[in-house]
Amino acid sequence: MRKVLIYLALTVVTLFVLGPFIWMLSTSLKPAGQVLTTTPSLWPHPFEWRNYAAAWTSAPFARYFLNSLFISGVETVFDLTLGAMAAYAFARINFAGKRPLFLALLATLMVPGELLLIPNYITIAKLHWMSTYQGIIVPWLISVFTIFLMRQFFLSMPSEVFEAAEMDGLNPVRTLFQVVMPLTKPVWITAGLIKFIGSWNSFLWVVVISNSQSLDTVPVGLMNFTSDVGTEYNQLMAAATFCMVPLAIVFLIGQRYFIEGIARSGIR
Repeated sequence: MRKVLIYLALTVVTLFVLGPFIWMLSTSLKPAGQVLTTTPSLWPHPFEWRNYAAAWTSAPFARYFLNSLFISGVETVFDLTLGAMAAYAFARINFAGKRPLFLALLATLMVPGELLLIPNYITIAKLHWMSTYQGIIVPWLISVFTIFLMRQFFLSMPSEVFEAAEMDGLNPVRTLFQVVMPLTKPVWITAGLIKFIGSWNSFLWVVVISNSQSLDTVPVGLMNFTSDVGTEYNQLMAAATFCMVPLAIVFLIGQRYFIEGIARSGIR
């Protein structure tokens, strides 16, 4: 009986979480006349697949997708590379002030990102990077959470792995990328997923730093599209649906490693 209640509760929670997405998908396929009715229906009749074509051609979504892929990809690659090197140093290299420095680094996680907007804006303006890719990308090239996550993972590895690499004459950089990296695939994928999704969904910084539509990312483009189409909610939902698809694909591909990475890092 207890199992039945647990599964029933999980089913209710699942429906509660998925409900908005199901309704979004349903609305994206409805004719305009069925969107706002006194008796709403979940099942569209007929299915208006052209809502997706209309939404895609009403705004330069191809450009938005390319911008988001480029910005998110660059940020993720740099974050994984630099974050792994810092994490390895904090986990396996002894140096003066290591613990206080790591605690100070963790303390920055408590600083709201909005608090950094003005200092970062001033810095980017002085570098003449306004409305440029580097202005959007550089301030967020590395994440403290990535360093923390990877450090916890590296600490859980047997010390014999590092001793064997040292006996083979490998320096710390080669040890990290030739020995540790192949053995720690889950944490790399986990950190990459978190960074990529966070970068893809970034909205406020792009709006603040860029005045050029050619640099707009998917979230910014979706906001502009919302203003353009007004009350065409079926097209809005169609645009929101295909903007969500890349993230869903990325997460579905890496979900097994994501769960393993979180579990083995000791994060709760």
